[in-house]
Amino acid sequence: MKVAVVGATGLVGSKMLQVLAERNFPVTELIPVASEKSIGKEVEFKGKKYKVVGYEDAIAAKPVIAIFSAGGGTSLTLAPKFAAAGITVIDNSSAWRMDPTKKLVVPEVNAGVLTATDKIIANPNCSTIQMVVVLKPLHDKYKIKRVVVSTYQSVTGTGVKAVEQLMNERKGVEGEMAYKYPIDLNAIPQIDVFLENGYTKEEMKMTHETVKIIGDANIKVTATTVRIPVMGGHSESVNIEFENDFDLAELRELLSKAPGVVVQDDIANFVYPMPLTAHEKDETFVGRIRRDETQPNTLNCWIVSDNLRKGAATNAVQIAEYLLEKELV
Repeated sequence: MKVAVVGATGLVGSKMLQVLAERNFPVTELIPVASEKSIGKEVEFKGKKYKVVGYEDAIAAKPVIAIFSAGGGTSLTLAPKFAAAGITVIDNSSAWRMDPTKKLVVPEVNAGVLTATDKIIANPNCSTIQMVVVLKPLHDKYKIKRVVVSTYQSVTGTGVKAVEQLMNERKGVEGEMAYKYPIDLNAIPQIDVFLENGYTKEEMKMTHETVKIIGDANIKVTATTVRIPVMGGHSESVNIEFENDFDLAELRELLSKAPGVVVQDDIANFVYPMPLTAHEKDETFVGRIRRDETQPNTLNCWIVSDNLRKGAATNAVQIAEYLLEKELV
């Protein structure tokens, strides 16, 4: 089982190597791939050093699976070249997510859509992934009409430069800025670029991707996405309106049995999800589960997950695990 990781030297690529090792994915040979400036560098995987190669050498090595985390432009150029060589690509960028010919997959939600003919598979946006893991079992039971979500997103979602900006600001050191404004002691209500409708790209990703993954065009999603000075994961305040009424105890029980979901909802003992406690975990945590008392059939909850793991690396590796288990590669 040869596996290529494209973008292996980046923040998410490094996390993918870590998750592949931790989950004991049966890698017989690792092929780390990166841009020209990183060729020849070494990465470590399971105690062994591997030299970073360029994409042509990676394709020539014929990996079975290539996990991409190298940005949308790189994916648009390189993913078809890998796919043409018979390599199954799992892509973490936004390049293929809304392409109607490509599957957008969160294994706990819709892995069943995958077939052996899918050679480029899209990994959804991090903030979408953790939300749909919670929404899917609720939609199946109560039928979702509308979702209103506000996010509180970790600087790690931007990358190394943003983490360095936050740390520099905490130390009072001047350095390169990943954001237009300081992030320490601040909240920036802009993630990605603004579009003509006044929403950001990140907000519209959550709207469109949720509908595609759950597979119901009637679900309405409106989002406000915010960057905050934390590192352990993304948090989301989610208001969900259902067609059918629900019993809170039954709903909690439903979520506690849902794959990939952990309910942390004991307010008497101040138990609720936080980035600090979700950090380095693969599950999606949900708490503050309560009725919206202003209108019928509506729920409020708080969802937290490690954006580098379930929001990126873990989800991609889970897709690879599913492909292997179902003999689709």
